[in-house]
Amino acid sequence: MRPGEGLCADNGRAGPRFHSSLETALFHPGGIGLSSGAGTRGRHGESGIMTTNDDGAMEGSASDLIDAKIAALGDWRGATLARVRALIRAAVPDVVEEVKWRGVPVWSQDGILCTGETYRDKVKLTFANGAALADPKGLFNASIEGNTRRAIDIAEGAGIDEAAFKALVRAAAALNAEKVAGRKARSQR
Repeated sequence: MRPGEGLCADNGRAGPRFHSSLETALFHPGGIGLSSGAGTRGRHGESGIMTTNDDGAMEGSASDLIDAKIAALGDWRGATLARVRALIRAAVPDVVEEVKWRGVPVWSQDGILCTGETYRDKVKLTFANGAALADPKGLFNASIEGNTRRAIDIAEGAGIDEAAFKALVRAAAALNAEKVAGRKARSQR
């Protein structure tokens, strides 16, 4: 598999990945990932089901892999990841779920919305273009020094303003859609 390619959720074959050069630079080291969901673009089929290959590589639909990760965590981190996943799906019903970078859940629509990483002491939700999003409720509490990304670290026992979080996810989706529309308009000139 070459950089810029990924595994199709329906058949595991390498194929082109569709993303911006910014996403490539920031979030696609090697471009390897699995995706499934209504918004999946490229050569992705409808089934979204994969099995273990002869090399023992992790395979399955991205949604199934995220389910397995949540179950395997079996603690507050799994419960937190499951809750924010439900909020993301409620905010953007046609979100694409992907698994990249050794099992990190990624939610996309016209580009990455956010990732859901789990650490010993926190669940980190990193918004790819968080610096460009209004955050009136102050949810972003990590990675705030950069010019592009912003993150929300959720520690054990900490809550999240669910309405504000869903608004942030919807704003990230709207920003991605705006960027795609701008690229299309520029390419038609």
